[in-house]
Amino acid sequence: MNTPKTHPLQMNLRFGSGFLTLLRKEFMRFYKVSLQTIGAPVLTSVMYLVVFAQVLEGRMQVYGQLSYLSFLIPGLIMMSMMQNAFANASSSLIQSRLTGNLVFILLPPLTPKEIFAAFVTACLIRGLVVGVVLWLVSLLFVVVIPTHFIWMLVFALLSCAIMGTLGLMAGLLSEKYDQLVAFQSFLIIPMTFLSGVFYSIHSLPSLWQKLSYFNPVFYMIDGFRYGFFGISDVSPWQSFFVVFLTFIIVSALVLRILESGYKLRN
Repeated sequence: MNTPKTHPLQMNLRFGSGFLTLLRKEFMRFYKVSLQTIGAPVLTSVMYLVVFAQVLEGRMQVYGQLSYLSFLIPGLIMMSMMQNAFANASSSLIQSRLTGNLVFILLPPLTPKEIFAAFVTACLIRGLVVGVVLWLVSLLFVVVIPTHFIWMLVFALLSCAIMGTLGLMAGLLSEKYDQLVAFQSFLIIPMTFLSGVFYSIHSLPSLWQKLSYFNPVFYMIDGFRYGFFGISDVSPWQSFFVVFLTFIIVSALVLRILESGYKLRN
């Protein structure tokens, strides 16, 4: 029996279609409730700006030349992007697990890399959208324009990818909301708030400065802030090395979990 020939272009169109379908599903999941997934986190960060603008603006400077509000804005933007990147993957997986429709991700012929790429890409999109909207709103308070756009973009992409990957890990390992909340409350939030979002680590006592260097989120914030001002607590190359290495490590771990089917098929 002769098998009908398939045009090479048709083969290319089908290749990766599972990835695109899953990506579209993850994108539409947060797009349809954008008031909650984009509007709410932007409003929360704006409240931080309003409070700090009233309490500290004009009373202190950072790096000897920046107003505190200018210093704060990149940190808040990055914090919002990372938190939303984490939430996108983690909430999607835990909901799929609890509602029993996780099987619809596992049954199609999707490779672990396709699943990983689709989830992380959706996290990137949500994180970047939140970041851009928050930056536009922040212009109403003070005009802060990136001076090193490439550095800013590199750290934004890598940081959202890392947090999206961690969110994917949390969603894969958590079997109920309590476990997911614990992962976020005891790991993600402390690492974020102790990363220099609200302060320069040079204002800390010596012990806390040294401890900050072991927090990878510090390098994400510091590198992103360098993209705005060309000033940072450590070299942007050092920050890039730490952030990129962190991405490789967490990505390898999550891909290993996906390939093994741990807590998915077992």
